[in-house]
Amino acid sequence: MLTPLDIHNKEFKKSLRGYDEMEVDQFLDEVVRDYETIYRELNLLRDKVLGLEERIEQFQVMEDNLKKTLLVAQEASDKLRDNAQREGELILREAEAKAGRIVDEARTRVQQATTEFEELRTNAAIFRSRIKSLLLAQVEILDSSDWPTNGTPSQEEGHTK
Repeated sequence: MLTPLDIHNKEFKKSLRGYDEMEVDQFLDEVVRDYETIYRELNLLRDKVLGLEERIEQFQVMEDNLKKTLLVAQEASDKLRDNAQREGELILREAEAKAGRIVDEARTRVQQATTEFEELRTNAAIFRSRIKSLLLAQVEILDSSDWPTNGTPSQEEGHTK
């Protein structure tokens, strides 16, 4: 690529029927100025393109990092959800087992209470029967001929004094 300095330093051979040297020099000066402006703009645009390409690279790296981060976050979220689900199922199974044990204990207690109640009922019936027998025996003694019937209460009181 030509530089403005290359154009400025360019020398042409002289010939007999050549162009007006002054006119060619003026034109070349004008070309150099225009070319210099375009050359500077081109270099600025190249620098700008390089800067933009670097930024694009940075953004691509950031995008890749964000994608990786999102993937890791998604995997972590999936693991947390799975762990929470497993833990919930475990808690549920433990609660069901505990509830089963509580129900079994309650049934056992009800059976024990029923058994104790039946024993108490039986014992109460036996006790009632014994008391009845004892009272009947006492009534028979009272009704029997061995019991003194001809004494008065006042005489009996005198014996005790």
